[in-house]
Amino acid sequence: MSMSDKYPAESGRRRFVKGVVGGAALAGVGATGSVTVNTLTTAGGVGGGQTTAMTIAKVTGPAPRGLPQIPVRVTDEGYIEGIWPEVQTIEQNGVEIEVAQEELGGRTYSGAWFQYCGVESQENVAPNFESDNLFRAETGQYEWQDDTYESGDRIHVDDFENYDTWGNGVGNDGVGKPAAVTWRSEDADSTLNATVIRSTRIEEAAQEDEWIQASTDQGFMAYLNVCTHFCCIPGYKQLEESSRYGVGDGTYCVCHQSGYDPFTLEQALFVARPRPE
Repeated sequence: MSMSDKYPAESGRRRFVKGVVGGAALAGVGATGSVTVNTLTTAGGVGGGQTTAMTIAKVTGPAPRGLPQIPVRVTDEGYIEGIWPEVQTIEQNGVEIEVAQEELGGRTYSGAWFQYCGVESQENVAPNFESDNLFRAETGQYEWQDDTYESGDRIHVDDFENYDTWGNGVGNDGVGKPAAVTWRSEDADSTLNATVIRSTRIEEAAQEDEWIQASTDQGFMAYLNVCTHFCCIPGYKQLEESSRYGVGDGTYCVCHQSGYDPFTLEQALFVARPRPE
């Protein structure tokens, strides 16, 4: 299917968006919101600054930008893994620092994508934090998941076999099957909350876009599940209330009604908070 294919009539949104979306308007909103909070960080931090990230689109509500995408791959054993960028040494303000950054799918993928809402102070976004990067189940979110996993279990491709028909009474069935997970959080003092989704929409889009092909695998995609408004934890297809805001098949933050579309990827410009020294 072509990139011009649309969602069903009730939404009218494109499935995925190539390149810069929203141009100067998108960049301005994302940067302004982040600069405001960035002034509260210490001058001695490292690895922050203007950052271009791939995000799932913000479609409604007060959030300044979308949620940062986590590139994924399926391991040879069938477990779902979030890709962490390679560690490099760069010079920043005359000082050599380590950053997690690599070229992927024609774009620069960076650990700075996740440096907002206090996440930048967590040890698990430090470039050299040791982790197997596998997604691990977080129970209490979806009935299917609680019936399949204990908290902390690695999620496996075999448990998503009905992804093209799955539904839970919110929005439409067959849009995508989710799992609430943590990432890079084993042996850490704090967790990174994320969502993994497997969908036929992702499989189709990956055939036509270099970035989507490189950052998804077998219909799996993921994103950091921390709202860019006031850092709440949104939910994908969890509350019937989300349909009132046009995101019954999307991700909804109940705190202030921000909504996101996991099947539309946008390039967003914002100012990443520096990590503590």
